[in-house]
Amino acid sequence: MIPALLPQALLLLGMAVVIVVAFQRLHIPSSLGYLLVGVLLGSHTAGPVVDAEPLRALAEFGIVFLLFTIGLNFSIPQIHALRRRLPLLGTAQVVLSTAVVTLLAWALGLPVAAAFVVGAVFAQSSTTIISKQLDEQGEANSRHGHLGIAMSVFQDITAVPFLVIIPVLGMADATAGTLISALLVAVAKAALAFVIVFLVGRWLLRPLFYLVAEQRSAEVFTLTVLFVSLIAAWTTSTLGLSMAFGAFLAGMMLGETEFRHQVESTIRPFRDVLLGLFFIGIGMLFDPWALPAIWHWAVGGALVLLVVKTLLVTQIVRWTGTDARTAWRTGLLLAVGGEFGFALVAIALEAGVISDRASQIALTAVLLSMIVAPFLIRYNHTLADLLAPIRAGEGEPPVPSHLDASAVGTMADHVVICGYGRIGQGVARFMEEQEIPYVALDLEPDRVKEAHTAGERVFYGDSAERDVLEAVGLAQARLLVITYHDVPLARRILAHVRSIRQDLPIMVRTRDDRHAAELRDAGATEVVSDQQEASLMIAIHALLLLGVPAATVVQRLREQREGRYFLLGELFRGDNAPASEQEGSSDRLRPVVLMPESPATGQTLGGLGLDGVTVTALVREGRREATPSDDTKLAVDDVLVLYGKPDQLQRAERRLLG
Repeated sequence: MIPALLPQALLLLGMAVVIVVAFQRLHIPSSLGYLLVGVLLGSHTAGPVVDAEPLRALAEFGIVFLLFTIGLNFSIPQIHALRRRLPLLGTAQVVLSTAVVTLLAWALGLPVAAAFVVGAVFAQSSTTIISKQLDEQGEANSRHGHLGIAMSVFQDITAVPFLVIIPVLGMADATAGTLISALLVAVAKAALAFVIVFLVGRWLLRPLFYLVAEQRSAEVFTLTVLFVSLIAAWTTSTLGLSMAFGAFLAGMMLGETEFRHQVESTIRPFRDVLLGLFFIGIGMLFDPWALPAIWHWAVGGALVLLVVKTLLVTQIVRWTGTDARTAWRTGLLLAVGGEFGFALVAIALEAGVISDRASQIALTAVLLSMIVAPFLIRYNHTLADLLAPIRAGEGEPPVPSHLDASAVGTMADHVVICGYGRIGQGVARFMEEQEIPYVALDLEPDRVKEAHTAGERVFYGDSAERDVLEAVGLAQARLLVITYHDVPLARRILAHVRSIRQDLPIMVRTRDDRHAAELRDAGATEVVSDQQEASLMIAIHALLLLGVPAATVVQRLREQREGRYFLLGELFRGDNAPASEQEGSSDRLRPVVLMPESPATGQTLGGLGLDGVTVTALVREGRREATPSDDTKLAVDDVLVLYGKPDQLQRAERRLLG
C-alpha cells in the first residue's frame, strides 16, 4: 500500500514546492498555488493523476487544526464582547444569503430543492482563506478581522441544520414534521457538544498541560496538543457536528491558559502542511473540460455570490451601529465562498437533490470566488475607501463607538501609545511619573475596560486606522510609541502617521534587528529591539558585577544607544543560524583572510574604499587589534573582520580578494 502511494506523494510534494515557491516569488497567495496543483494532478486533466481519497482524508485534519489555532486566538473575553452582535450577525447573514440566492436560482429554472442547496452553498464563507490571508497581512487582530473571522466560524455552527435538511429533501416522503424533528435533534446535539467540550476543557486542560510541561519533553507536549485537538474534534463529530467546531472550542479553552503560544507554535507545522493538502483537494474537484459549456453560468454565479454576500453582510453589520468602512471591509472578507459548501454539494448529490450539471456550476462558481477572494481581502482597505469615502459634513462617527473622541480632543503635547500590553503599560507608568499626558489604544476589550475603570486614558481602537489616530489627537501629539512586535501592522501605522505628520517622533518596538532598517525607511525615528536591549542590560550588569566603574558603564551604555547598538549588532550569523537570523538585510560580521594573490596586500586600510563596510578588527599572527587605524598596511594572512549588510559585504570581499 505504502510503496504504491509513495510515487504519488513524491509527485504531489514536488509539484507543490515548485508552484508555491513560484507563486510566492510573484507575490501571489500560496493558496492559489495549491489550487493549481490540485487542478493539474486531478482526474479531469491530462497527465499524472494522484488518488484523491487519501488526500481528502488527510486534508480534513488541516481544517481541524486551523480552527484549533483560530480558537487559541479567539479568547472567551473576545467572544463575550461580541455576544450581542455575533448570533444576530451570523444567523442573519446565513439566512438572508440563502434566501436571496435560492429565489434567484429558482427564478432561473432550478427546482426548489436544488435552488435551496445552491443558496446554502453560496451562504458559506471560507474561514481557511479569510484567516490565512488576514494573518499574512497582519490584520487578524483588527476590528474587521475579528468580526469577519467570528462570523465565518459562527457559520460553521449555523450550517449544521443544512446537514440535516438536505438529506431529508431527497426523501420521497419528506414532510414538514420530518424536517422539524430532525432539526430539534440537531440543536440538542449541538448544545450537548458545546457543554461537553466547554466544561471538560475548562476544568481539565490546564492541569493536564501543567503535568506535561513538568516533563520538559517537546515530544510529549506535541503528542498532547495533537491528542487534545483531535479528541475534541472526535467528540463533536460523534454527535453529528463538524470536527472543526470541536477543535475550535478546544483551542478557545487553551487560549485562556499560559500555554497558548507554545501550543500554537507546536501545531503550526501540521496545520500549514495539511491546509495545503486541503486546497489541493479542492483543486481536484474542478473539471476544466466542463468549463466551456458552463463558464457563463459559473462566472455569473461567482459574481452573484460575491456581490450579494458583500452587500448583505455590509448592511447587516451597519444595522449594529458599526461604521461604514468597517462594515464594508467585513463584507469584502465574507464575500468568498466556503469549503463547507463543497461538503453540502457532495451530500446533495448523494441524496439526489441536485443534478450533476447544477452541482458543477455551483462548485465552479465557489471555486472562482475563492480564487478572487485573496485579492479582495488583500485590498479590502482600498476598496472600502472607494465604497465608503468620508465626505465633509457626514454625521458618521470616524472612530469605533468604544473610543470617546471628546475625551482626548483637548489634549496637546501628549504621547500616543499604540498597544497597551506589558510594554505599553510600562511606558505609560513612566509618562505618568513624569506628568507627561498620554493616551493609549488597544483592541483587548477586558484590558481596556479594566484600565478605563482605573482612570487611565486607554481606549478601544485599532491603531492601524487613520481615523482612530486622528481622533486621539495625533496632530497635537508630542510622540508616538508603537509597542506591537507585528511588523506589517507597524508599517501601516507608520504610513498613516507620516501622511498626517512628517515631524512627529515615532518609536517602534521589534523582537530583533532584522526589520530595523525597513521600519526606519518607513518613517520610524527610533527602533528599539527586545533582543538587543536584553543583550545590553545583561552586558551592563555583567560589567558592574565585575567591578567596572559605574561612570564607565554608563558611558558605554550611552555610546551603544547613540550608535544604534553598533557593538551588539556585530554578529556572526553562521550558515546554520536560525532562519530568523539569516533572512532580511540586517548587518552582520564576516572575517576575510587575505591570500597571497589578494590585491589588497600592501595597501592601507584607508585606501581600500570599502563603501558602507566597517573594519571592526584586524587579526595578525594570532593577535587581534580592535578598530585598526586607516594607515595600517595590510599583509598576507591578515584577517579583516568586516561589518555591514550582506550585499555590501559581498562587494567588499570581492574587492579584497580580487
